[in-house]
Amino acid sequence: MTPDFEFERAAMAQGFARIAGVDEVGRGPLAGPVTAAAVVLDPNRIPEGLNDSKKLTKKARLRLHDEIMEVADVSIAHASVEEIDEINILRASHLAMTRALDGLESLGRPADYALIDGNMLPRDLILPAQTIIKGDGRSQSIAAASIVAKICRDYVMLSLAQQHPGYGWETNMGYGSKSHMSALENLGVTPHHRRSFKPVHKML
Repeated sequence: MTPDFEFERAAMAQGFARIAGVDEVGRGPLAGPVTAAAVVLDPNRIPEGLNDSKKLTKKARLRLHDEIMEVADVSIAHASVEEIDEINILRASHLAMTRALDGLESLGRPADYALIDGNMLPRDLILPAQTIIKGDGRSQSIAAASIVAKICRDYVMLSLAQQHPGYGWETNMGYGSKSHMSALENLGVTPHHRRSFKPVHKML
């Protein structure tokens, strides 16, 4: 099953004109921010091959990312490690999502409806919206958001990897891989580690 435009069409049938797909990436890693994207696709210019970013090859992701940036309205936002530790990862990922939607507004291209990946609406959301479980595999707009968020967060982790070599962030993207766990033991905790996450918390 590949994502289609049916959820978007259903919202349009209710009178909404600008439907944003919203997804986040980076809930699971031990380091780095959580990143969300909001994407409003042009129904007449939908890139070929949109899918859940995890199901795409790196090459396909990069190609689609560039196409999405060219034909859609896109906003990307983060919630920081400090925010994750302060309010918890679920609320932080919702914060990144609402920030991404706010970003569309500040671009002067606000959405009037949101399709949110997952089973919970962010509590600060003021836009009419619906949740879609496994939405990145079902809605083309959410799939587009998952691709854009993933590429952006990967770049963030690549840049952090250069500042903090040894943790393997350029390949594990902050997830708790074997090499990352042994680096944590040998090199210690960086300011970019999530202190509220058990493996990091234990080290402290």
